[in-house]
Amino acid sequence: MHPATYSGGFLGLVVLILDLIAIFEVINSNRSVTAKLLWSLLIFLFPILGLVLYFLFGGREEHNSGYEVIA
Repeated sequence: MHPATYSGGFLGLVVLILDLIAIFEVINSNRSVTAKLLWSLLIFLFPILGLVLYFLFGGREEHNSGYEVIA
């Protein structure tokens, strides 16, 4: 088998992991429920394009107040 035949599965896994991270970040942000739903749907329906648009135009710094320490 040619090594390039496995690249689609690996790249798909990387995109899936990045999408899950972005959706988790959107859900934990201080955006309105409507904005959370729209960003999550965009990332879910268009995985690569939605991810790129979110990281470019999502305003991550102003909507994420940081993570709180649990313990």
